[in-house]
Amino acid sequence: MLVLVTGGSGSGKSEFAENIAAGLGGSLTYIAAMKPIDDETVKRIERHRKMRSGKGFSTVECYTGIKNLDISATALLECMSNLTANEMYLPEGAGENTVEEILSGINHLRAVCDNLVIVTNEIDSDGMDYSDETVSYMKNLGMINCKTAEFADEVYEVVCGVPVRIK
Repeated sequence: MLVLVTGGSGSGKSEFAENIAAGLGGSLTYIAAMKPIDDETVKRIERHRKMRSGKGFSTVECYTGIKNLDISATALLECMSNLTANEMYLPEGAGENTVEEILSGINHLRAVCDNLVIVTNEIDSDGMDYSDETVSYMKNLGMINCKTAEFADEVYEVVCGVPVRIK
């Protein structure tokens, strides 16, 4: 089963996704895509570790190349926004081939995992103007989110802590 969970920053999507993954049963693997690059990301990573503490997740840090993971558990990928940025901007990332690389990775994980839950962010709804580089990132993440939602079994948007089933 593939479940996609989206929502804005601080919406409660991470906790909701963790509960979905835990409810699917079996062993649990948390695929962490946020690279600790500064104090802010280190604090966010620690907050997420505390949130999932005691829920039975083992953690695999993977900043690029999710198609190389071999996980035979229920996996929770947190989060697509970070993975997209990593693939686009890290030297070892896919660069211009980010969308294809990530979709290939999702298809791989769907094949090897018992279940896959993916967390992503809802962006591009504020109507603001951004730099070309940011627009490129938003376009890539949007394409990845749309394609993932297309082949997902279930899609949820979490709004103010309330999950709304879309599909």
